[in-house]
Amino acid sequence: MKLLFAIKGMDGASGGAERVLAQVTDGLIERGHEVVLLSFDAPGGRSFYPLNPRLRRIPLGIGRTDRPSTLAETLRRVPALRRTVQAERPDVAIGFMHSMYVPLVLALTGAGVPLVASEHNVPERYADRRLQYALLILAGLRADRVTVLSPAVKRLFPRLLHRRMIAITNPVTDPGDRRADPAGSNGPGKTLLSVGRLTRQKDHDTLTRAFGLIADEFPDWQLRIVGEGELRPDLERTIASLGLEQRVELAGAVRAIDREYLGAQLFVVPSRFESFGLVTGEALSFGLPAIGFADCPGTNELIDDGVNGVLVGAGDRVGKLAAALRSLMSDQGKRIALGDRGPESVRWFSPSVVVDHWERLLEEIATRPRAVEAGQGAR
Repeated sequence: MKLLFAIKGMDGASGGAERVLAQVTDGLIERGHEVVLLSFDAPGGRSFYPLNPRLRRIPLGIGRTDRPSTLAETLRRVPALRRTVQAERPDVAIGFMHSMYVPLVLALTGAGVPLVASEHNVPERYADRRLQYALLILAGLRADRVTVLSPAVKRLFPRLLHRRMIAITNPVTDPGDRRADPAGSNGPGKTLLSVGRLTRQKDHDTLTRAFGLIADEFPDWQLRIVGEGELRPDLERTIASLGLEQRVELAGAVRAIDREYLGAQLFVVPSRFESFGLVTGEALSFGLPAIGFADCPGTNELIDDGVNGVLVGAGDRVGKLAAALRSLMSDQGKRIALGDRGPESVRWFSPSVVVDHWERLLEEIATRPRAVEAGQGAR
């Protein structure tokens, strides 16, 4: 098959969806498919995540990719998308995230090119973005299929989309025999690690305040937050107000994420919601015990309370998270036992299995009679 994957940006983007796209396209290329990557990045850029050398890139260089799209940018992008996709003539076009598949649906209406919309969030992400959510639903009704990251996430969307939706999880790479050291026996200090964009959704403010409640009890521990985002100034103020400048590090976005897992003793995901906790799955694969909230979709499907980590109950988020942190930071044996069970718990999400699902879906759509193009959608 000839497949065209499209995403808003890859060069300055360090999120989970971009990493998944790199992994899925790599897997499909290695299986013999021709894959093209289209984005709005400027020509000559470098992807934040490594890409298969046989992946051909088409950077359209239209507008900024590091901020929400403007109406003027969208009006320029839609005809450019149509021209480019029609010139490439792929068997299937795949738009990653609403920032790409919404304009792609507009561009390909009536063009006869099958389209998959790949959604990587849950409806709560759009709670204060009603126009975006309405466009998401309309685009989903026009696409041949919509991928979401789990059956539980699918159920959160309106029922009128369910018939078009299919759940394909994110891939979690097997690190082989590389394992973290939950005991912290290789160094004088210990690291509590969190990975995610600095946004309200990820709720690092709660994590920072929870760590502040117990920091004096654990002078050999530091909190390391990997990720970048618009709430960095707010978090810096919180850290300063709690007097934690020497105990909490905002490390920014990093490419060598494996080193972060290998250097930590405990992983915490304070998110309010997730569609699929990719970094949580990765932490578990490295043998790190994980702590997250029981009411967080995408976290509660990966952390098995008392088996590979701890799930924190609803209510006082700061106080209850602090108690869960204390329980594992003070118990080396428990960290080791939970960490030992992590790798096996995420084997279902291996890249080969995930690429299998993508390949079957795309082959099904590519071979479907195009009489359904007029909007009848997936059967």
